[in-house]
Amino acid sequence: MAVREDADQLVRSTDSQHPANLICELCRKFYTLGWVTGTGGGTSIRHNDHIFIAPSGVQKELMQPTDMFVMDYNNRQYLRKPTTLKPSACTPLFLAAFDRGAGCCIHTHSQWAVLVTLLVERDFGTKACFEIERIEQIKGIPKGRGKAGNLGYHDSLRIPIIENTAHEEDLTESLEKAMEAHPDTYAVLVRRHGIYVWGDSVQKAKTQCESLDYIFQLAVEMKRLGLP
Repeated sequence: MAVREDADQLVRSTDSQHPANLICELCRKFYTLGWVTGTGGGTSIRHNDHIFIAPSGVQKELMQPTDMFVMDYNNRQYLRKPTTLKPSACTPLFLAAFDRGAGCCIHTHSQWAVLVTLLVERDFGTKACFEIERIEQIKGIPKGRGKAGNLGYHDSLRIPIIENTAHEEDLTESLEKAMEAHPDTYAVLVRRHGIYVWGDSVQKAKTQCESLDYIFQLAVEMKRLGLP
């Protein structure tokens, strides 16, 4: 582990858009949405060749920039590793997203995400994806990597679902397989657990995560009301 002597300089900045500051701000917002309750969930940002990662087991709404782990993307070695905190178990899953060109990856324990995985399993089986169409908010989701523009009102949004595991890092292989099987997706649902969402930038990842959560809540309520 090649921890840098000047490691603290990697996370100290007065710029609100610096990854260490931005992760803290995002997680505070996500806490108010119920996405990172009880230390759950996490966020990671790639900035050039540095990966900034929120720690594990920390109340996300109380995080400080000095709580951040920083990794060298190329050699996967930590440049900064707080001695009193644990690295995020989500790290290999974040890296899977960055390997596919993402600039930010968000993991939430949204109740709406969990509920739609259960509804899909009940109604369509364990192999089915979450699918929905003719909902305006679908326009918040890109068509796919390397494709221009976002999905349209008449397009079908499909999000793959993988099975949960006892340990977060054990999800990596199934997440990568889902990414390969669905190359246009920017998200993977984890049954009875939550969702991973990534985007080309922090702004896009946040927009997509918010759009998807809105869609999931709408889908649950539509199902409750007996709407198709």
